[in-house]
Order: sequence, then C-alpha cells, then structure tokens
Amino acid sequence: MTGKATTRRGERVPAPALSVARICVDVPLAHLDRSFDYLVSTEQDADAVPGCRVRVRFAGQLVDGYLLARVEESDYGRKLSFLDRVISPEPVLSPEVAELARAVADRYAGSLTDVLRMAIPPRHARTEAKPSPEPAPLPAAPSAEGWSRYPFGSNLLDALRAGRSARAVWQALPAEDWPARLAEAATSVVSTGKGALVVVPDHRDLARLHAACAALAGPDAVVTLSSDLGPSERYKRWLAVRRGAVRLVLGTRGAALAPVHDLGLVVVWDDGDDLHAEPRMPYPNVRDVLVQRSHLTGASLLIGGFARTAEAQLLVDSGWAHEVVAARETLRAVAPRVAAVGDNAWQDVKDPAARSARLPSIAFEAARAAFAEDAPVLIQVPRRGYVPSLACGTCRAPARCRRCAGPLALPGGTDDGVPKPAYCRWCGATEAAFRCPACGSRRLRGQVIGARRTAEELGRAFSNIPVRTSGADEVLSSVPARPSLVVATPGAEPTAEGGYGAVLLLDGWALLGRADLRATEETLRRWMTAAALARPAGKVVVIADSSLAPVQALVRWDPVWHARQELAARTELGFPPAVRMATVDGTPDAIATALEDLALPSTGEVLGPVPLSDDGQKERALIRVPRTEGKSLSEALSTLLATRSARKDPEPIRVKLDPLEVL
Repeated sequence: MTGKATTRRGERVPAPALSVARICVDVPLAHLDRSFDYLVSTEQDADAVPGCRVRVRFAGQLVDGYLLARVEESDYGRKLSFLDRVISPEPVLSPEVAELARAVADRYAGSLTDVLRMAIPPRHARTEAKPSPEPAPLPAAPSAEGWSRYPFGSNLLDALRAGRSARAVWQALPAEDWPARLAEAATSVVSTGKGALVVVPDHRDLARLHAACAALAGPDAVVTLSSDLGPSERYKRWLAVRRGAVRLVLGTRGAALAPVHDLGLVVVWDDGDDLHAEPRMPYPNVRDVLVQRSHLTGASLLIGGFARTAEAQLLVDSGWAHEVVAARETLRAVAPRVAAVGDNAWQDVKDPAARSARLPSIAFEAARAAFAEDAPVLIQVPRRGYVPSLACGTCRAPARCRRCAGPLALPGGTDDGVPKPAYCRWCGATEAAFRCPACGSRRLRGQVIGARRTAEELGRAFSNIPVRTSGADEVLSSVPARPSLVVATPGAEPTAEGGYGAVLLLDGWALLGRADLRATEETLRRWMTAAALARPAGKVVVIADSSLAPVQALVRWDPVWHARQELAARTELGFPPAVRMATVDGTPDAIATALEDLALPSTGEVLGPVPLSDDGQKERALIRVPRTEGKSLSEALSTLLATRSARKDPEPIRVKLDPLEVL
C-alpha cells in the first residue's frame, strides 16, 4: 500500500512526497515495541521532520511519539491514520541516538520507549523557542605532560588529537588529579572540532570535572547535564548540545545518551560505582552503554578509575581495549604506605589485640602522626547512623522487632540524659524492653558501628581535634588542610587540600562479608577511592585480615592483579562478565509460568528459583548463557516479556540482564 489515498473535499490530503511517517509510539507495553505507520498531511509536511515530537491516535487515545523516518510506502496493508499533530518541529531525536537507544533496548531486553525516556528530557516550550548560543571557539590542544607518567599516556593523547579511534582502560595513580587528566583528554578531542562526552558517578565529581574542563576549554565550551537541574535549565542545556552549540558534555548517568554532535570520545570514570546503574527499565549500565556507543560510532573510549572492574579487565584481555598503567617505579614514588591489621610494618611494639580491636594502636599512631604534620585524617566507616545493627549480647542472635521482625538499631543521643532506646528500622517502633527469643537475655550489643557512633568515640579519644562527618544527611565536598577527623561513609569522602595525612579504613569485615558476587571487587574499589585521597607520604590503615586478596591488592596497590584474579574466578564458576546472565524476579507462580514460556538457546542454564523474601512471596531465577549467546538470551527474554504483555498476565515479573547483584 502506498499510504496515499483519494480524499473528498474537507478531508486532509497526504503530503506529495514521503507521505508515510514511521512513529515510535510512547506506549509502555512490550508487545508494542515497534514502529507504526501514519500519514503526513500537506499541512504537516514542513514540520514533520525525522526526530520531531508528534501526537497520534493509538488504540482510541491520543499519545505522544517520535517521528523516526519518512518513507514513500507503508509495509502494512491497511488504511493509515493521519498524524494528529506535530507537537514541535524541533528534531530532538537524532539518528545516532535512535540507533544507540535501539541497541541498548535490545541488549537489555527492554523497549525503545523505555530508553528514549532516559535519553530525551521533557519538552519545555518556552525554552525551546529561544535560540541556543553560538558555538565557542575551538580551544588549543592541551599539554600531555600530565599523562607522561603513564608509558602509553602520551600515545593516547596523540591518537585523540589525530582523530584515530583509541580504546583504553586507565589505572589512575594514587593522589592523581584525575579531573585534570580527563579534561586534557576531552579538550584534546574538542580542539579538533569533534565532540567529547564524560560521565562521572555523582555531582561532587561533576563539579570537580567541570572546573578542570572550564579551565582548559573555557566555560562557554563546556556544559553539564545532571538530574539536579530544573526542567527548564536542563532542557536548555540539552538543546544546546543537540543543536551543536556545545562540544564538550559532562554529566552523570543520564548523560550517557546525550546527543553530542560528531562524537570523538566517550569517557566513564569509576565504572564500578553502582550509581552508574540505571534503576529504571531496562536497567542499563553506563559503561556498557558507552561501549555500545563507541562500537556504533567509532568514537574513542576511555574507562578510568583507581580500581578496576572485572568487566574492564575483560575488555583488556579480549584485546578490544588497551590498558594505560604507570610503571611500578612511578607508583612506588607516589603511593601511600598501606598496612593491614597483623602487619607490623609500622609497629615498634607488638599489638596482640590488634585483630580484635576496632581501633588498634596502629590506627591511633597513624592519626597522631598526621596531626603532628597539621594534616586531616579520614576515617571510612561502611555504615551510616549510630549503631545500625544490634544483636543479643549473650547468644549473638540478630535483634529483631517483636511487631514486624525488622532489625533493631540504636538512634544515638539522649532524652533528659537517658540514652534513647532501640528502635525498629522497618516500622519505627521503639523497643525499650528487649528480650532475646532464643536465650531470654535482655542485653544488646552492636553488630555494626555507624559513622555517628564512630565520630563520638573518636571525639573522646582526640578531645582537642574537631570531628566532622560526611554521609547521607550531609556530604562534604572538601575539608581544609588542618588537623581534623573526618568520618565518612563510602562514596561520601571529601577531598582535602594537599591530601590526608592518614586514612583509616574500618570494619573491613562488614564490606567483605556481604553475600554478593561483587563484594570483594566493590570493597577494594571503596578502599582505593578513599586511600587515593592520602598524601604521597601519607599512611593508610585497613582493619582487615592481611591474607585476603583485596587487602593484598590494596597493600601492593595493584588493582590490575585483583581484577585478573576476580575475572579468572568468575570464569571458572560461570558468573558475569565471563557469561551473560539475567535475573527474573516475581511470585512463585509467575516465575514458574515464565520459565515454561522462555525459549532459551540450547546452551542456556536456569539456576533456581530461590526465595527472595522470608514469606516466600517473591522468588528469583538466574539464567545464564555463554557470552557468544548473549544476543539470543536478550531476544528470548524480549519475546517472553512481549508474550506476557500481549496476553495481559496479571502477575508481573522483573527482568534484568547483567545486573550488579545476582546473589
């Protein structure tokens, strides 16, 4: 069918050429994840450009959509409806982003509309009507001196300046000014007239990176995109990128799909941070999105961090990316001295209680030495709060609420001089008369000590030193270069002018003991991120068994060795990234039905299902296939979701491919 029709007077007439529009309709149903054809009228002909927003009548309702393309004929043998209207002639969906969104949706068994919601911000008509500024002049190519400490660092910048495609995994040195290095790499690309995109985990990293890039490329040549911007400002900046007014784009997770013109470089910093994982369908990860983008566009790719993930190591081992790592001689000159409990490298007198004490003498000595040099001390604590986890003081059974069986915790503080009683972290009820159901004891003890309790204990130990906390309630960006105790939770560590004199990493068992596939990798990443804030001559004390692999990697400052060990172990056990894996969550009946309907490749394997909750109302099944069958797994899961959507199954399931958590 041509899509053109004979019309009577008063009826709309199809456009004389390319009268059929392929529309991505914004409908969140898996079985409708395809384009639909509509007619373009002569009145809409000029405004209905590929990439614009439109409104169409779909299943009796007016819904929004995007015009993907215009063609002469429709593939559907039926009469077509006209577009209801063109919302705006602004082409907000570029062909490159449309192709990338389709690839991301296919990889994660999602729909195109799910990905486009992440890629394109809501329209702000008044902002859209205003012109974007003219592009800033091209900056000068920066010096490569900062990269000269890495054997292949200068080669990387040379390739970026020459417009050659380069893919690298960069291991930053301790105390490295990583925002400056990333700014140099991005500005090297922008100086050639191409675009660069850099994605970091949070707004504090974004602020540091923006300052470094603005210093090299100029403030008008850089734009930041993040979720904390208001709707108008966010759309204004996004439009400036889409219209080609800005070439250097910085942002957090959502910026990975930004419509940068003539993209020459994509960068992700600290790719192991869980903030890079999108919490909305189809749950893509920034690292994988940028790898896909580099593959589709030919843009260079740089993955950087103090630690290294198994996924990044796989890119190196496969030969797809090359590593940029400093020589051991250079590393030894700048790395802090790291000691673990049981390591007597700094101890003049043996401390037999060091393994059981939360703050052994070695940690106090490191702190006192830092204060003597007028430097601050950073203390990393795994949990926030006062005492976030309690247990019976006699039998050590977890202390739980009598009403809802939730975990009990101590809030800290007093009421008229009396310590506040324990409370339930689920229902909030107080528990002033705890009695252990296992042994009858009324005594409570802390299983995990939080940041507030740690700050209180250290304040008593160092009464003349100010104590500051950085965590969920208040995250500090930086602290001055004077004696102070800074207690922070992982990811909330502020920078210190000149670096910290000492870094104390407490309660390592709480991080390493988590029932999680990535527990050791994530623990080492958090430790190295904090330890990298120490001065080159600073001291790092980690309260953990020195025989453990992540502790050894920290002591030697060798994340590459640990990433290789981790990848080898996962390959042997058949876990990601050595295989492609998916989790399917739902009720027992929904999981059973889904597994019956799932058409896996012959190499596929189903593990479980296993209960996700104590009441047995939620279960999880793991599905894994060899990496070569990853596309088949995605297609099988997409078909499953489409089938369930078409027959309107009442019990939903949640599917995640390559999830951060599988256990």
